[in-house]
Amino acid sequence: MSTFNGPFTGGPTLNDGFTMPWLGLGVWQVGDDEAASAVRTAIELGYRSIDTAAAYKNEAGVAQGIRDSGVAREELFITTKLWNSDQGYEETLKAFEESRRKLGLEQLDLYLIHWPVKDKYRESWKALVHLQKEGLVKSIGVSNFQPHHLNEIIEDTGVVPAVDQVEFHPLLSQRDLLAYAKERGIQLEAWSPLMQGHLDLPLLQELAAKYERTPAQIVLRWDIQQGVITIPKSVHEKRIRENAGIFDFTLSDEDVTAIEGLNKNSRFGPDPDNFNF
Repeated sequence: MSTFNGPFTGGPTLNDGFTMPWLGLGVWQVGDDEAASAVRTAIELGYRSIDTAAAYKNEAGVAQGIRDSGVAREELFITTKLWNSDQGYEETLKAFEESRRKLGLEQLDLYLIHWPVKDKYRESWKALVHLQKEGLVKSIGVSNFQPHHLNEIIEDTGVVPAVDQVEFHPLLSQRDLLAYAKERGIQLEAWSPLMQGHLDLPLLQELAAKYERTPAQIVLRWDIQQGVITIPKSVHEKRIRENAGIFDFTLSDEDVTAIEGLNKNSRFGPDPDNFNF
């Protein structure tokens, strides 16, 4: 498994040629002060990928954590997302500038459309294509898009998203979407990989004992062995450190398949096709 050479160096090469770390820190439902502290802690521990969003209302806190870390900007991979109420072509350009201002960055590494808002996401995608052409963002992608959404924006622009960030975990293993993404060179990224703490499944407990790891580490390792980037959220140093401890062991093929067998198509977040945006 030499492809997975650590959380902080290397990572998958996206379809636009840029490299993204396998592991990042998520900061959903975290206020500015906590975000600043968590980001600083994560970077000090070696993390280089940070995932936020306009809707999280903590981009300024993330910026503070980046500044406090003292790590050079070029070493970091920063993602933020366009919120639903800001979609549309001109609206997207304006929202991007606001996020860029709050983050204090000249260029973003990855900008995502947060949800496929009906009658809006196609124009929003055209705006992201423009931002990339202008050099304001390296990579562009989407979040919570299903294959039919992806087909539409690719057909419109000829530009394939670099990343699709979706709810992905043992209870929602998204096999069809994963196969679609791999076929088209789209990098899948898991949000809520730890099922919002619902890790008390007997199989995960058994595997944690077998590999002498935590259930969380088992799930995060399962993500990357399928080629899925993962961004667990935590504000606690102990957990942030533990979540990174997934690159010095390998799950057997049988155990990867067994975890996949837990799938129930169960979501902890909204269904992209049945969501009131």
